[in-house]
Parts: sequence; structure tokens; C-alpha cells
Amino acid sequence: MTQQREPKTPVTLDEHIVEIVSDSGEGAQKAGQTFGNLSAKMGNGVWTVEIIPAEIQPPARSPGGASGNRIRVGSTYMTNAGNEADLVVAFNEQVLYSRIASYAYKQGTVILLENKWKTDQSFEICQQYQSAVAEFREHGLVVIEVPMEVECLKIVSNARKGKNMFVVGMLCHIYRRDLQKAFDEVQLTFGHKGEKVVKPNQDLLKAGYAFAAEHIDLHYEIPSWKTPKERDAEQWVVMNGNQSLGLGIMASGMELVSMYPITPATSASHYLADVFVKTGGFVHQAEDEIAAIGFALGASYAGRTACTITSGPGIALKTEFIGLSVMGEIPLVLVDVQRGGPSTGLPTKVEQGDLLALMYGEPGDAPKIIIAPATIEECFHFVIMARKLAETFRGPVVMLTDANLATGVQPFRRPKLQPEWFAPPIDQSAWDSKIPPYDWDEQTGLSSRPLPGQPDGEYVLTGLAHTFESKVVYDRDSNQKGCEMRSKKLATLRNTLQAPTLNGADSGDLLVVGWGSTLGAIEEAVGKMQKQGHQVSSLHLRFLSPMEPDLKAIFARFKKVMTVEINYSDRLDMPFIENDNRRYAQLATLLRGQTLVDIDCWSNVYGQPMQPGMIYEQLLAKIEKIEEVV
Repeated sequence: MTQQREPKTPVTLDEHIVEIVSDSGEGAQKAGQTFGNLSAKMGNGVWTVEIIPAEIQPPARSPGGASGNRIRVGSTYMTNAGNEADLVVAFNEQVLYSRIASYAYKQGTVILLENKWKTDQSFEICQQYQSAVAEFREHGLVVIEVPMEVECLKIVSNARKGKNMFVVGMLCHIYRRDLQKAFDEVQLTFGHKGEKVVKPNQDLLKAGYAFAAEHIDLHYEIPSWKTPKERDAEQWVVMNGNQSLGLGIMASGMELVSMYPITPATSASHYLADVFVKTGGFVHQAEDEIAAIGFALGASYAGRTACTITSGPGIALKTEFIGLSVMGEIPLVLVDVQRGGPSTGLPTKVEQGDLLALMYGEPGDAPKIIIAPATIEECFHFVIMARKLAETFRGPVVMLTDANLATGVQPFRRPKLQPEWFAPPIDQSAWDSKIPPYDWDEQTGLSSRPLPGQPDGEYVLTGLAHTFESKVVYDRDSNQKGCEMRSKKLATLRNTLQAPTLNGADSGDLLVVGWGSTLGAIEEAVGKMQKQGHQVSSLHLRFLSPMEPDLKAIFARFKKVMTVEINYSDRLDMPFIENDNRRYAQLATLLRGQTLVDIDCWSNVYGQPMQPGMIYEQLLAKIEKIEEVV
């Protein structure tokens, strides 16, 4: 290995946010994943977010075509993507414009910019490049031009296919990453393609490291937050939310996932297609979303609870079968990886816009359990819980994740498999023919479930209103009875739940309520408010239907309560908007109806993960108004 001169004494940092952006197909996402995984394995806290263009093949060198990854690396456990980036590596200048428009950068952000466009054969491109560099510098960005292509062509004939590993090499030197561990990460990533692919990528990585050592005077040290024992790869795993979901599906004992490809849920099926067979499961790629849920529902009816995974537009198509799961009381696990809407909306962007659709989207009364993991680790555990809830309460359990959790990467402790996680074997003993298929308990609404293969367990399943014997009926009392029994299940489940834990004091001026992937950003913003002496607390809901108990009593201990969500709500400064006609964010709407408390909200649909800084500014403005009244 070539010896490199020792860098200057590095600047010690608590954290840094790095972005790598390029045109689609240039490997910026792979570079970000590699650097994030490497940093996590070296003991840093890490959270990554994919930067994905809306189009499948956007034009090259276009602002809307920015593709890549954001990596937040810290000396503490990272729970969100943070605020503005500190250092950016860009493969061309045009992709930076969309990131700047998204407020992703700040004055002083360092840009390592590919300079090949400075001497491009096209006069127009040369002009664009020079104009952009001047504009970036004028606005306070620190631009360092780097001859990435020239350096990569010394090793490979096609720099487009190798520039990403050169970039990882540069970052390894800048952030004092272990070069041998970086080589190991390249081996892990490309090993299945053979030495002819692995070696050039390792050579490019080494070249990037050497180039940075010689030409880039940036040296940072971000201390590990874990002990050497905790850094052991056997104790931790590093993965994104869709992988964590897939791992949880296998740990739950479910053997079938049926889905139709849809962004941002598709990578869950890609992961499962590679590994599910090792646990005896299989992925069924259906011809459309309706067929996918129908296939899963049929398997569940036959005795093996199955899972279907989709996103918002898929939910719209699955609506009728969700209703059948409720009426027929068939267990089903439904995962909705939310994205921007309505219609096709923002396919590659994050939103929490499906809560009300899933709560109320069926005709008639269709109560269902809805849960929302808040971390990548919870994506693993919640799907195990979802299967158990579906079988216990005989119906669909909806698990709401989103694009932020799906594509974000975070380390968490390696799960230790527990026998009780797995689905029990199918009961093949004879069914007591005296027990009807819907033998509802008057208090709980629960009933045992006969399986079609059990002797005397056969019954006619119908989506029509029916009696406890599954006989189709149209009289008023039978329909009322069925609705009451299905609804009682939610009350029964709620009776087993504990009140949510508060982050902060149990009373004060302001309580912030969130759900899903906003957890880390909310708690970081609230933590900053608390350090400044403000009486602000937060709580995060994991159960949305039914909700955790004691919420009204908790809310009563605070002067103001507000939700922070990634979905639409009207601002009060908009024309014609007043308190009595304002459209509230989705969780706020539910909480107002359930608790009759005047709950405020702040939300946006920028299609980006919540930034702690933006939340902090909103909380500060809210608390100042409260303190003015006092």
C-alpha cells in the first residue's frame, strides 16, 4: 500500500453532514451508502437519506436530476438527517441548484466540485460551469475544484463507472476513515462480481485517498460514541428501514410477501427476493396492486398470515380488499411506505399523508389497527408485532412507514431472535362444530378462527353483512351487532396499551406530538428548547388506531399542544383561513376529534425529512406567543 504523509492535526467535531450528488447512474448513492456503512462500523452515529430524482431517467446535468445521498456522521447516536450540509461532493455544478433551492446548504458549506466541465468541448457547458462557480462563491459556498475524471482515468477507462469510489477515498482521508476497512467495504459491496470489479474499485478508492492527502487541506476527527466491544460487527447491524422491515418479516415467521413494485417500497421486495428463500419464504410479484393484496389475503384465509407492501397509490387500489379483511375478519399485515401525494404525487419524496385514508378509506365502518414505527430498528420489531395483532384480533394491521425510514440507514443493536416471535404451526386439530366461525365474545369482540383445512372448520367466507354463523343477512340488528363486535376489538386492544412516555417534564407550556419518522428531528429540536430553559416536552405515538390511553389527561397539563407532521395543513396567515375553517394536519385532526382539545399543528409537504432547525424555529415562535400571554 502506498505510504501517505501524515495529515495535519484534524479538527475534532461532534458531527458533520456530508452530501454526494451526481446525475442518475453515476454511483453517488452507492458512494454515500459505502461511506455511511464504513462510518457506522467505525463506531460513529450515522443517519443517511437518499437523494432521488422524481424521474426515472432525468436529463443529464439538470437541477431536477440530482441523485445521491446525505450522510450525517456524529459522535452520538444519530436519529435524523440534521440541517444544512457541511461538505458536499458534486459530480457537476447543475445538480447543486436543486439542493440549494431545498435549503440543504448554508454559508460556509464546502463544495468539492468536479472540474471537467471547465474545459468541456461545449462552449455553453463551460459558460454554465463558470457562471455557477461564481454564483456559488458569491452566496458564501466554499468551492474547491477537483479533477476527479482526470485522476480516475489514470486507473480506469470509463471514469463514470468508478468516480464514486474515488470520492469515497477522498472522504476517507478527510474524515480519517480506516483505509483497510474501506477496502473491506468495497469487497463486501462488489465481491459477488469478482476480482475484476473489486480491484479497480479498491484502486480508485486508494487513489482518492492519496489525492486528498496531497491536495485537499481538510482534516476532521469525529470520535466514536461506542466502545470497541460495541463496535464489533457481531453486536450491531447497519441497514435501511426497508431492509429492517424485510428482516422483521422473516423473524415473524410469515412465509409470504405479495406485492407490486412501487417507489419507495420496492427495495423491500428486492431485499426479500435475495434472502427470503433461506427462511422458507417467498416473494410473489403480482400483476398489479389488487392482485397482490388478493393473493396475500387468500394465503391468510388458508391459515398462514401474509404480508403485502405498497405505497399511497397502491393503498387506493387495495381499498376493497382491505374492507374484505375487516368484514371477513381475516388476518393481514399491510405495510404502507408513504410518499408524497395525491395521485402519483412525489414518488421519491417523503410524506405522512396516508393516515386519514387508511383510517377512513373504506365504505361503511371498517375499524382496523394502525401502527407507526418511529425508527429503523422499530421497522423490524413492529412487523413482528403486526402479525401477532392481526392473528389475535382477526383483521388487517396497517404499518405506516415512509420514504425517510425506508431509505435512511442507521446502525442498531443486532436483534437476538426469540422463539415467541415466530408464527405457530397451522392448527390441524378438529374444530368443535358447535363453535360458529364468528363466536364473538360480548365483552371483547374477539373470536377463535377456524381454518379451512381443519376437520369441521370449513365455513363460507363472505364480504356481505353476516351473522356469527357467517350467514348473509340484511336485518338491522345483525348488521348493528357485527359492527359493534368489530369495533370492540379496538377498545380491547387499547385497554392493553400503556400511556405514552413523555420526553421532558410531565407538564409545562408546550407539548409537541409526533408520529413516524419525525421522532429524531422533533426530540432534537425539543432538546434544544429545553436546554434554553423553555418548558417544552414531546411525546410520540406509535399506535394511531387505537391510540394510546390517557392522552386527554396528559394534554390538560400543558398550556398548548401541537403536532409536527409531514402532511398538509392550512396556515392561518393564508387568505380566507380562520380557526373555524382551517384544515389541520392529519394526526392533529384525529386528536382534536378524540380528545376535544384545541390542538394546533405545524406541518409541511416539502417532500423532505423534517429538519430539527426548522422545527426549533416553529417551537420558539409558538413558545414566545405563549409567554407573551402569560
